[in-house]
Amino acid sequence: MGTKLSTGLSTKHDSTAAAKEALMQAKNKMGESGIDLSIVYSSEKYNYREVVDTIRAGTNNAPLIGASSAGEFNEENVETGSIAVGLLSSDDIKIFNTWASGIKQDHETAIRDIVAELPSKVEGYPYLTAILHIDGLSGVGEEISLLASYLLGNEFKIVGGMAGDDYKMEKTFVFCNDDISANALCICLFASKKPLFTGIKHGHTPLSKSLKVTRAQGNILYEINNRPAWEVWKEETAISARKNKIDVEQLTDPGEIAQFLTKFMLGLATDKKDEYKKRWPVSINNDGSFNFSCGIAQGTVFHIMDGSGPTGHINATKEAVRMARRFAHNAGYEEYAGILVFDCAVRQLILQDKFCKSIELINSILPGVPILGWETYGEIHMESGQFSGFHNNSSVILLLPK
Repeated sequence: MGTKLSTGLSTKHDSTAAAKEALMQAKNKMGESGIDLSIVYSSEKYNYREVVDTIRAGTNNAPLIGASSAGEFNEENVETGSIAVGLLSSDDIKIFNTWASGIKQDHETAIRDIVAELPSKVEGYPYLTAILHIDGLSGVGEEISLLASYLLGNEFKIVGGMAGDDYKMEKTFVFCNDDISANALCICLFASKKPLFTGIKHGHTPLSKSLKVTRAQGNILYEINNRPAWEVWKEETAISARKNKIDVEQLTDPGEIAQFLTKFMLGLATDKKDEYKKRWPVSINNDGSFNFSCGIAQGTVFHIMDGSGPTGHINATKEAVRMARRFAHNAGYEEYAGILVFDCAVRQLILQDKFCKSIELINSILPGVPILGWETYGEIHMESGQFSGFHNNSSVILLLPK
């Protein structure tokens, strides 16, 4: 049989009805194949307990993973305020999932507890991929990515995302089987007979000169070059913002500033030329400091990035898919069961009605291949030999061969 992924998407108002509709769409596409895993992404407008219970009951309690989200899509539709369901059936993949809470207080203990429950190897299934779902407001995305990679080992590929809540920035949840929890982490292990393939890309370019973090604590950035962070941000982005008809000195509302910061993120240089890892300032405090979705180290040197134009963001998804397909082609795989997409919520805010075009590009590159995707508050992508796996404003692709 190999591997099969099927998807469904519903915008019905009632939680149970929406979950049932999305599930039935996916089950009808799946046919008679057994269900080995359910993947669920839900808008915050729904009752998560009703959603998870409905999916579990309709899949004979198959293992379940997922999260609250800030947008959902499949190969047919792109929505916000919906429920997306993916069903996986495979005799080439063994699935193990578990979770832990308390990551804001002690993420190290949480990860160690999870890893202790997962197998380090599975006989006959040599390729190991970990899918992480993390509370999107925990502020420890980078820390969890790094420690998970260290504890799981170099042979693991790691992908995943930070849960969302439709941009309310109030509370986000992860799902693992019957459990629904904020302040939590879920890890799902795919042990497979065939390799799985990943890709990642973003659409920002450097804008500012090199800047230095001179005061930071945890995930809060207070000062840059010994000046308040927001003052420096306004100064460095003023000209580019003006081209987009934005006067930075008129930005006073926290919501407007948050929207502005989706286009002008913090960028960290990597070991690859012209490649940067983005950090999204998800909100601003009264003193002009920024809250990030991961820790920001004092002494860090960075650039403010410009992502105000749509073209780079549209092309980012295309390039991420092409990267994964190229790796698959080089390994001798040409037929695909499905694509899992972990896409930054910021990209949807920037692209707005053009966001659909980036999903259409996936369909054009891999026609007929099922897609399950969601909008995250941070993306995770880590391969062997990499030293940092947390990203913002990126598209992360996991390509499953048949």
